[in-house]
Amino acid sequence: MDIKISPSMLASDFANFEAELKKCEDAGAELIHLDVMDGHFVPNITMGAPVIKALKRVCKVPFDVHLMISEPLKYIEDFADAGADLISFHVECDSDTEETIDKIIACGCKAALAVKPNTSIDAVYPYMDKLSMVLVMTVEPGFGGQSFMADMMPKIEKLRKDYPDVDIQVDGGVNAETIKVCANAGANIFVAGSAVFKSENPAETISLLKRNAKGL
Repeated sequence: MDIKISPSMLASDFANFEAELKKCEDAGAELIHLDVMDGHFVPNITMGAPVIKALKRVCKVPFDVHLMISEPLKYIEDFADAGADLISFHVECDSDTEETIDKIIACGCKAALAVKPNTSIDAVYPYMDKLSMVLVMTVEPGFGGQSFMADMMPKIEKLRKDYPDVDIQVDGGVNAETIKVCANAGANIFVAGSAVFKSENPAETISLLKRNAKGL
């Protein structure tokens, strides 16, 4: 599986979004992770489709949009039109899961399902034939900078065993050390926030993350 790093803009300097995106682009990031929170599904509020549309104009890296919102189905077209390339939403949300997946695909985006720490990985299995990726949260969704939950690794191991070809993303507390644990469990796409944006040399950090994920 291809190893990819998706820097989370949640950890970036919001006053300098364009410069922060450029930093990721120059550093070799394969994806840009954009966390959308509604203050309902999770307690925090972040950005919406208009912000993502503006960011898309100044960035060539594909957008990995993570919807932490109660009713994602209502907003799929908005985020697709804004420039999302991949849209993940939570299996725990209030929208109909299959209908939401179908809407994402119909809008020309790749579809992914995310699971919170307390949700069994089996919850995504009925939809695997339509998914491009599964996102396993290794923190409680809603805020950046939380500690990595190593006890989520059995979910990744099970999913990789049952679906060898699916992209598995991890989000939460990923750094140069925890990425080794995630990769050993079977993950291949890694959301890194503080590790990248708090680094003095993002390109070097992303390169190190990739090497560690590959076990080099």
